[in-house]
Amino acid sequence: MQEDLIHRVTILVLQLAVILAAAQVAGEVCERYLRIPAVLGELIVGVALGPFALGGLSLFGVGPLFPVPEGPLGGTTVIPVSLELYSLAQVAAIVLLFVSGLETDLRLFLRYVGPASVVAIGGVVVPFFLGAFAVVAFGLADSLWHPTALFMGAIMTATSVGITARVLADLGRLNTSEGVTVLGAAVIDDVLGIMVLTIVVGIAAAGQVSLAQVALIGAKAIGFWVGLTGLGILLSSHLDRFLGWFGSSKARLGLALALALLGSGVAELAGLAMIIGAYSMGLAFSTTQVRLALAEPLQALYHALVPVFFVVMGMLVDLKAMAAVLAFGLVITLLAIVGKVLGAGAPSLAVGFNLRGAWRVGIGMLPRGEVALIMAGVGLARGVIGADIFGVAIMMTVVTTIMAPLLLVPAFRKGGEGTRRRSGRDEQPEES
Repeated sequence: MQEDLIHRVTILVLQLAVILAAAQVAGEVCERYLRIPAVLGELIVGVALGPFALGGLSLFGVGPLFPVPEGPLGGTTVIPVSLELYSLAQVAAIVLLFVSGLETDLRLFLRYVGPASVVAIGGVVVPFFLGAFAVVAFGLADSLWHPTALFMGAIMTATSVGITARVLADLGRLNTSEGVTVLGAAVIDDVLGIMVLTIVVGIAAAGQVSLAQVALIGAKAIGFWVGLTGLGILLSSHLDRFLGWFGSSKARLGLALALALLGSGVAELAGLAMIIGAYSMGLAFSTTQVRLALAEPLQALYHALVPVFFVVMGMLVDLKAMAAVLAFGLVITLLAIVGKVLGAGAPSLAVGFNLRGAWRVGIGMLPRGEVALIMAGVGLARGVIGADIFGVAIMMTVVTTIMAPLLLVPAFRKGGEGTRRRSGRDEQPEES
């Protein structure tokens, strides 16, 4: 037993060594030579190193380094990486969203929470129905209320706040009107998407779900998120004094991370995603004086740990599974792009953005990332969708995740206001 434990720890250490080295090299190449965000290099490296590619090969009688783990009852697990590595990637995602919340201008966030809600609703409703209709049109379900159609619709609603936040942070555009709206809408999107998933799971398990149950699930999800964020903001001054009492920066960093992890765990226990709790705690700390003291050590942790998350996300990609359902996957991917760009971009025109800003908002809501993967994993684990639909979900997630940074970077670097009227301090100076 002890030898097995030591062996698993040794493998994890070797995996992390390869992941960190490869991620940093790929990120440097992307930023220095290709002029694209490092996150793209990290995702591509993940695909190459994953268990379905180089990571699944044995070289010179050694390996594979990244095998697909066996399930408890034989066969393979839904998540094709080890529990230890996947868990570490989730901790990295928590750090990513905590830092994103910490760097968000809270007053600007509250100012745009109304527009963000409008954008989020459009970004959920349109993709959901497009995804469900496509499943029925391809004959994979007999009605929109079939669990397979509902699950595909639910997966289409997801927005990866982590990936968008990383790109906006790299561009220095977190605190623009579009950036704050996108982040706020992405968080609300995740709340609504997880609420939809919960309802779909209920329908799949019981065959139907009452309107009262739907209302209860929705109230619980939205109420908890608003309550957690509001409580963190209300207690921010007390948290500031508490952390300020500690003389060393390492103690303040450790306690701040402990609170971020606590908020993430509580959010997960309440039925929401951990990353939502992490972002809420980051928002609470964004108004404190201790935020400045946390910035430098957190950035060091961020750059060391966050690439692990994006590499592991890339490792989940099985190119062979995607090839088996290529036609349907291409249609779903196209609808996923159109659904977010129109579903989130069009409503933004009604809340003060011009066409340029609407395009930025729509593209910012495009990547599905970890949220869609979690949803797809739930559907596969419960037997509601098969490996083919799961492969389609992975294909859609990967394509939208890769496309978003490619489109978002030039959308912001071209410059120009995104709102119909300049709001003074909302826009940061444009890069040359």
